[in-house]
Amino acid sequence: MILEPELKKFQEEIRSWVEAEIAPQAKELDEIGKFPFDNVKKLAQRGLLGVVVPQEYGGLGKTSRHFAIVIEELARVCGSTCLTVAAHNSLAIGPILKFGNETQKKKYLPDLASGRKIGAFGLTESEAGSDAGGTKTFASLNGNYYSINGSKCFTTNGSVADTYVITARTKKEKDSKSISSFIVERDSKGFSVGKTEKKMGLKGSDTATIIFEEVKVPKENLLGQEGEGFKQFLATLDSGRIGIGAMAVGLAQAALEESLKFAKTREQFDQPIANFQAIQWKLADMATQIEAARLMVHRSAYLKDQGKDFIKQASMAKLFASEVGRMVTYQAIQILGGYGFMSEYPVERFYRDVKLTEIGEGTSEIQRLVIFRQLLKEKNLI
Repeated sequence: MILEPELKKFQEEIRSWVEAEIAPQAKELDEIGKFPFDNVKKLAQRGLLGVVVPQEYGGLGKTSRHFAIVIEELARVCGSTCLTVAAHNSLAIGPILKFGNETQKKKYLPDLASGRKIGAFGLTESEAGSDAGGTKTFASLNGNYYSINGSKCFTTNGSVADTYVITARTKKEKDSKSISSFIVERDSKGFSVGKTEKKMGLKGSDTATIIFEEVKVPKENLLGQEGEGFKQFLATLDSGRIGIGAMAVGLAQAALEESLKFAKTREQFDQPIANFQAIQWKLADMATQIEAARLMVHRSAYLKDQGKDFIKQASMAKLFASEVGRMVTYQAIQILGGYGFMSEYPVERFYRDVKLTEIGEGTSEIQRLVIFRQLLKEKNLI
């Protein structure tokens, strides 16, 4: 894909930096399941924990396309670090930036953008996954405070975050207008971290349950107005899909590069396996699919930057890129054969890591529903 000169320069700088600073720790982070605190510190110093945050709040003030580049390049070297950064930027900072008032932005964004604090987004519950509207966590207003009770599971950065954006019901009615969003600080009395998950992939990324037991949250920490939480989290996920799509592209690109390198050096029948048409076709298909996915991700990011409707395009990009990522990493293992199955080579890690992109920010099945509904909306059929 041809990037504009400024974006191309940005990409080259990010790629060179992540290869030098982030890539060396990737294998160890996966093997021991260690959260990348050192990487987060480096990323903070580089300004990459506040990519799209305006400079007035301490961020880089870049576009969604810059963010897509950052995420792709991080995924290309370390999926665990990538997911940490994606969730921090899209899911924690995103709703505060979009829906927060000026007081909230000034209070929370500088610390998050600078990396002084890590952010997380609490949406999923044990009985509210794809049906996030089934939220049971409840917030009752008592004077100047909301008292929150409940829990959230599968929270990325859950056990390491300092600032959380979470959803909770503020009315007993089980409809979309009964859900609200709140900013919750880690040191709030009654807040605790529960189970930290052991995962198939992205093992260096932190995934945990967070628990609320009579947690008192100041009324001014309500994000927007009561009853707006449902539409807020939908908008947050819409934006987050750009990042997840970029992550899938980055993991797929890494798998392609490893496959090309291996195919040129691995010899069978007295010649490199790259000489065989079966391998050549696999590599050609992998490259073609990746390029298409990358273009879709950047198109959705461009539409968002232009203030245009990007919901359908973001869902399409996330759906296509995540499934391309799975197919490409699968083929990478096939090309490497027995070596692809061994942890000595990184393609098995890419294969495990990329699976999350078909689940996070809405499963592939949910993406198809979103796309279908957007098609109906475009034709004024709903």
